[in-house]
Amino acid sequence: MLKNHPKGLFVALFANMGERFGYYTMLAIFVLFLQAKYGFAYETAAQYFGIFLAFVYFMPLIGGIIADKVLGYGKTISLGLIVMFVGYLLIAMPSSWSLETPRNGLPLVIGGLAVISLGTGLFKGNLQALVGNLYDADPKFDKYRSLGFNIFYMGINVGAMFAPTAAQAVSNFMLRGSNLTYSGAIPKLAHNFLDGSITPAETTELTRLASEQSAFTGDLAQFSNYYINELSNAYHWAFGVACISLVASMLIFWGFRKYYKAADMTEKQKAASEEHKDKMIVLSKEETRRRMTALGLVMFVVIFFWMAFHQNGAAMTAFARDYTQDTVSKGTNIWFDLFGLLPIALSVLGLVLFFMKKNARALRIGGLVMFAAFGVIAYFRIAGYDGVNPFTPQMFQHFNPFFIVAVTPIIVSLFSWMAKKGIEPSDPKKIGIGMIITAIGFTVLVVGSLSLAGMAPGDIGETRVDSAFAVSPYWLISTYFILTIAELFLSPIGLSFVSKVAPPQYKGLMQGAWLAATAIGNYGVALVGILWNKLQLWQFWGLLVVFCLLAAMFIFSILRRLENATKASA
Repeated sequence: MLKNHPKGLFVALFANMGERFGYYTMLAIFVLFLQAKYGFAYETAAQYFGIFLAFVYFMPLIGGIIADKVLGYGKTISLGLIVMFVGYLLIAMPSSWSLETPRNGLPLVIGGLAVISLGTGLFKGNLQALVGNLYDADPKFDKYRSLGFNIFYMGINVGAMFAPTAAQAVSNFMLRGSNLTYSGAIPKLAHNFLDGSITPAETTELTRLASEQSAFTGDLAQFSNYYINELSNAYHWAFGVACISLVASMLIFWGFRKYYKAADMTEKQKAASEEHKDKMIVLSKEETRRRMTALGLVMFVVIFFWMAFHQNGAAMTAFARDYTQDTVSKGTNIWFDLFGLLPIALSVLGLVLFFMKKNARALRIGGLVMFAAFGVIAYFRIAGYDGVNPFTPQMFQHFNPFFIVAVTPIIVSLFSWMAKKGIEPSDPKKIGIGMIITAIGFTVLVVGSLSLAGMAPGDIGETRVDSAFAVSPYWLISTYFILTIAELFLSPIGLSFVSKVAPPQYKGLMQGAWLAATAIGNYGVALVGILWNKLQLWQFWGLLVVFCLLAAMFIFSILRRLENATKASA
């Protein structure tokens, strides 16, 4: 399967994998960091989160113009990697918090986020445009374009899959060095104690939680200040992981340039080259307008997908922290331990290889060995779990990339089978189906939140609900699984659609526009976040269900128009 793709795809895949690992390590703890260090209410933290994501995904529009008109893809991507490194370095720099200087270090964080946004704008869309060019370079690759973008997308998620584990490992390691352990309830209570807004009941709860920490000396004020600063510094160290991963991306992208060099040509550069001038595709103004209109309509729809999907780093993380059980049994802990989950997945893969009759005998035997070896590793890993296992809320964010990696081969195989049967949905129809599946995912959270009716975050001051009322983590796990299937119907398919339909002279710009639509959706996370303390939890999730269903209805109403644009570009 992999031999049908240009080698440059894998250079782009691994370069992107490193960059995404760093990005999602930071994103997994970003809202938690803002609330822990600066005592922000959820609505405020969600505004920072949404605005940052909006700029991260809007700036590729600028990056696409720079690549198309000035620097070309390779140089713009390289510049983006360097700029991002500087940005992550800025937010990794620790600063001390105190009641007298409650915003100390915040300007540095905001400046770092701005630099990261700029660097991502130079990098992300242009790397996707470069991947599209790889499939344009040789006609034999074109029919594998959609599959290639699925492989590229899966690579992104391999990096994202390990990010929450890295964030937890680094932050927990630093906390242990300060004789502390993580507690999602302490930061808010500590801020309330120090600013004098704490209630007697909250003081009792803070005293109980503090007494469980080795660093507690009996002075609640001293402990509160100490915990806020040490947890904040632990998060700063976790942000530093991104710097290391970006160095790896730079080495891969610069070291293997020969595999994508031929595709590193914009239309402007082709026009200036006698060798490539005769290969240029020139569209009529009417065809260009028709394609741009089709792209614009699809981009409008995906705004609502990303507004819902990126609640994973905002509302869904707050839900995990405040309303979901924070300890699990041995059986459930498998889901939260990536190094227990992966051997199980690899063992199952070995079994699949063994039972696939079309595989060579050696491959089937290898699959059986793989099944047994990884099964043993998984057994000993799970046997080492405690009866009760705590976990941090950011760990929920490894489910989406894990499911992406696990489910992508199944979805790709399904699409391949449907294509052979002549029943594969068109790219626009897949996007519409993806929106319906997204609505189903949030319907699960609507049902899961019904037991919490009357307990909106504002009613309990964004501190943890009593453990007797905390819901099972399987509500969130199920939602992440369904949203992953929706994402596979929408995001890589959308990238392929843009690559296929975009007028040649606007390839970088259109990849940037796709990400700019994502940016608007990401800011929608912040806009919807304003309602977090104003609606019941089931109502909040229900609002997202409605948005997704309306978007699905819209795309099916214009389906023929979109499909015609796809056929014209084939």
